[in-house]
Parts: sequence; C-alpha cells; structure tokens
Amino acid sequence: MSDFPTTYQLGDRSVNRVGYGAMQLAGPGVFGPPKDRDQAIAVLREAVASGVDHIDTCDYYGPHVTNQILREALHPYPEDLVLVTKVGARRDESGGWLPAFSPDEIEAAVHDNLRNLGLEAIHAVNLRVMGDGGHGLSEGTIAPQFERLAQLREQGLIRHLGISNATATQIEEARGIAPVVCVQNHYNLAHRDDDALIDTLAEAGIAYVPFFPLGGFSPLQSGALDTVAQQLGATPMQVALAWLLQRSPNILLIPGTSSLGHLRENLAVRELRLPEDAVAVLDGIAG
Repeated sequence: MSDFPTTYQLGDRSVNRVGYGAMQLAGPGVFGPPKDRDQAIAVLREAVASGVDHIDTCDYYGPHVTNQILREALHPYPEDLVLVTKVGARRDESGGWLPAFSPDEIEAAVHDNLRNLGLEAIHAVNLRVMGDGGHGLSEGTIAPQFERLAQLREQGLIRHLGISNATATQIEEARGIAPVVCVQNHYNLAHRDDDALIDTLAEAGIAYVPFFPLGGFSPLQSGALDTVAQQLGATPMQVALAWLLQRSPNILLIPGTSSLGHLRENLAVRELRLPEDAVAVLDGIAG
C-alpha cells in the first residue's frame, strides 16, 4: 500500500492536496443562484474548518454567484486560504458558455473577480483556453492573453499564473512568457491523455489540477471502478480521487459539491490508501 505527500506547492504557498471546487455552489447548470444559499455557505465554512486551504472558483460561475457566496461565507479570509480563479469565458443570458478571450476581456474578468471576492490581489489566475466547442483542446497561440495576465501580475493584482484546458505546446508558450504554477486539465482514471505532461510538470515543480474526476467513463470502466470501490468499502468517487492522489505528488484535487455529506466523503479520501492490487486494476481502466 503506497503512501503519498499530503501537501504540495501552489506558487509560494504549500497547500493541502485535497481542496475544494466552488463550481457547484451556483444554480443548475452553474447558472443563477443556488436553491439553498445557507447550505452553500455552510459547505464552504465546513470545508475551511476541516482543513481545506485551496479553493478553486471563477467569476463566470453563476455568473458572479459563487464568488459572492465565497465572500459572504469566508471574508475576511483566513490567512492560510489560497483562492484560485480562472478567466477566458463568459455566460450568455440563457447560461451558455462563450469565449471572452481578448486581452481586454481577460483584464476585465480579473477585476470582476477581485471585486466580487473582495480582494486586492488574487493568489492565482488560470487562463482558461476555450477550445473546440468551448470544452475540447485546440492548438493556437495564447501569447496576447497570457502577456496581459503577466502585466497584471507585475502590477500586483495577481500573485501567480496558471493555465487551463491547454495543450503541452500552449503550456510551454505560457512558461516562456511568465512562470506557470499550475495547470488545470481534464484528467482521470479513464481519460489519461496528460500522463506524460503530468510527469513533466512534476519535474518542474508545477501543480496539476485535474477536473471532471468521473467524467467520460464508459459503462465498462464505471463497472470496474464500482467493483474496486465495493471491495474497499468506499464510494466510486472516493476511489477515483484517491487514485489521483497516488498517481503523482503534484496533483491537487478540487472536488466540488453543494452537499455537506458529499463534502465529508470527499475529504475522507485524505485517509484512503489504495492497495497495490486495486491500483493495478484501476490503472487498467484506461485500456
């Protein structure tokens, strides 16, 4: 049974590797207000009280809703709490996701985040590349956008820079402009296109933050995961998260939920160690 470090560097701060993603605090489809704002506030406060010191958010969740709830729940923020946001998209009136990727839109989004979070500087901002159809990867330069973020960093509005939904080429382009402290991409047991990239980033001391820990599974893959989870007396989500923690020390988790029960289940993975035979089965899920 392997063990793993419980913290990792995110810029100039060491954070617990199990954090929290605020996306699900907004209404259905990440749009509009939540059904139960008091519950959303309770989830955030319990997360922080339970040792979460890394929260991932975004001003186009809602839009504005999650950042405003974060501010209401936690401001003035604990000194050890790291808030990370992303820019590069906006929402239309029906909740659709649209690119907002010009340098001026990027800068305006940073100011929106600062205002709604009640901050003078954000710990880290990810440039969210809007790829094919908004969510897939696509090549293309990100230099004008990342250069603008680097300028805002020099002005002191941002402490660190990251990139999301990006190819290895785009990550290298960004690193040539300014230091990159984190990469947020789609990665999980079944979706492992970034295997080599994760190892490259680990060597460079760059955090890797996977999203959709259960996204894109086939029924066969889900069945294999369910079987391992039953054997370990855990939920499939817990096993998928524990596998990510054991996959590489630079992986930081940001599972999101609007439920106190699910929050507690997610945080329990800090104590879950997968035996080697279970890891071998899980490694085979990607085929």
